[in-house]
Amino acid sequence: MKLIKIETGNFMADGGALFGVIPKMMWQKHYPVDEDNYCNLAMRCLLIDMGNRKVLIDTGAGTKQSDKFFSWHRLNGEASLIDSLAKEGYSPDDITDVVLTHLHWDHCGGCVYYDDDNKAKVTFANAAHWVSKIQWDNYIKPNSREGVVYFPDNMMPVYNAGLINLIEEDGIIIPGIEIKLLNGHTAGNMLPIIHHNNGKLAFMGDLIPVLPSIRLPWVSAYDTSPLISIEEKKAFLVEAVENGIALFFEHDINTECCVLTKTEKGIVADKTPTLREVTQNND
Repeated sequence: MKLIKIETGNFMADGGALFGVIPKMMWQKHYPVDEDNYCNLAMRCLLIDMGNRKVLIDTGAGTKQSDKFFSWHRLNGEASLIDSLAKEGYSPDDITDVVLTHLHWDHCGGCVYYDDDNKAKVTFANAAHWVSKIQWDNYIKPNSREGVVYFPDNMMPVYNAGLINLIEEDGIIIPGIEIKLLNGHTAGNMLPIIHHNNGKLAFMGDLIPVLPSIRLPWVSAYDTSPLISIEEKKAFLVEAVENGIALFFEHDINTECCVLTKTEKGIVADKTPTLREVTQNND
């Protein structure tokens, strides 16, 4: 099994939204912020090459939304989903499975693109697309808060192609990939845990979007149920320490991974290795 980071570009988010009720004077010590109070976030995906299966977790923002929409989020960086895959020697046709933590625009936008005739095409036409049933139902009939981050053209072409696999409970969905269902950030958010040759790696998505958010009260204003987020984070951190689960960050532009340790002050980051360092010696 090989685990490969796939950078898809960056976007800017308001620091107050990213860190919720935490005062700026506290969080700005731990994460860079510009003069407009914007933090630069990665959209870092994960490719898992199992030989006969190539699994991609999340797909970034894609290119479909309007220039006006993207200008609000200040997309930046030169990386793109398809180019990053190509640099690692993969094409979209090689991908057999796409695991989507949830269906907000910055996690699933790359699932569909528009061709030269402005027709929607499924990017990974040979892949089963895995998403929780709860999240799918939320996507189809969004609440008033999340409707602005769900776009029909991000996923409906995938659905119409018969490529959606709905997950209804925790468990192994693909050999080596375990899923835990969460509800704090959004209903039916999925936390993938990869059982690789040297241990376990959790793809954090928006449960813990950046390294400083390991602190329990540091919950994003984007979370629909922040108190549930805190409890889910607390339970996961305990499990991660007890079972030696390393963390892979989707959004922290400066930190790929971290290893946790338990101290008198609680669970904190012990080391911040790269993905290659975490998974070295993989077959």
